[in-house]
Amino acid sequence: MTENQNVGLIKRFYHDMWNLFDKSIFQELLTEEFRFRGSLGKYTTGYDGFGEYVDFIQEAFPDFHNHIEEIISEGEKSFARLTYKGTHRGELFGIKPTNKPIEYAGAAVFHFKNERISEVWVLGDISGLVQQLKEDN
Repeated sequence: MTENQNVGLIKRFYHDMWNLFDKSIFQELLTEEFRFRGSLGKYTTGYDGFGEYVDFIQEAFPDFHNHIEEIISEGEKSFARLTYKGTHRGELFGIKPTNKPIEYAGAAVFHFKNERISEVWVLGDISGLVQQLKEDN
């Protein structure tokens, strides 16, 4: 698999799957044994577990949007630096919906196998996110 193919998979992972919450493309993008560690502290395996995480995020931020700032790819690993945005409309970290817009930084490391994504490990600025949710307007 080429580095350009990996970059293409990452773009589809964020633009097509996350930004549109399109779980129907899991099998195209992800291996069956796909492992995901989200920045909100959840670890999932497989399509069902990851689908539950996607639903969890959509419930908290129905308009969640990922913007790719940069991708660095080498061999079977890639790194993406991101900006996440959304409106807080569902309970998160025990914080009731605030209807506040949020924006925070994140990064993800991707692993690939058989021309699909096999693992993603995400680290986001959760402290900054929680601070935004708790701030008074």
